[in-house]
Amino acid sequence: MTLQANDRIVILDTETTGLEPSDGHRIIEIGCVEMVRRRHTSRHYHQYLQPDREVDAGAVEVHGITNEFLADKPRFADVVEDFIEFVRGSELIIHNAPFDVGFINHELSRLDGDWGRLEDYCTITDSLAMARKMHPGQRNSLDALCKRYQIDNSGRELHGALLDARILAEVYLAMTGGQKSLSLGMESEGQGGASADTRIRRLPVDRPPLAVIRPTEAEQEAHEAYLKVLAKAGEIQAW
Repeated sequence: MTLQANDRIVILDTETTGLEPSDGHRIIEIGCVEMVRRRHTSRHYHQYLQPDREVDAGAVEVHGITNEFLADKPRFADVVEDFIEFVRGSELIIHNAPFDVGFINHELSRLDGDWGRLEDYCTITDSLAMARKMHPGQRNSLDALCKRYQIDNSGRELHGALLDARILAEVYLAMTGGQKSLSLGMESEGQGGASADTRIRRLPVDRPPLAVIRPTEAEQEAHEAYLKVLAKAGEIQAW
């Protein structure tokens, strides 16, 4: 049976040596899982990569992937054909897509031949942008969304591309399917009425107005600097 547009979804995550490809940082792990008509298949793509550079110490603290572990792994050029064939024609779901897509396009640009851009092979949906529209003013990192939708991520002590892709698949289904909770191998929310974060609390009509406290210039600058750090880590989307 022929698949229609958006019938095949691939959820993707990467791990890298650092934050910016413009600084020479590279991809060291790619993880993808496949869903067809919103059902998991047995197909996935997973590959560690030799980046030909040192992994930043801060990045190792996040994902635990060391230079020694990557020493005998293939390079992106060795696996690009298999990777492109896996994602070709799919709707690619990525949390904080500009980060991962930027790195993948940087890797493609380094190769011999005209490989183009990731967008040439598939459509791309940013689940972080979706979450920010659905939950404005709240934290929308993958961990925060797991907590909000009651998805079990207890095995996520360190970031890992394939594990994070599998967790993101459950988060995406919960976000787009109307479920209030969905977990990996766990029962969904039981009976008992609305969850705590969906209850409406009404304030008394005679309540005095709240005082508005304006931040100082130094506090505002510190806040903006902190937002930039969160944006790089995918906790929020830069604007």
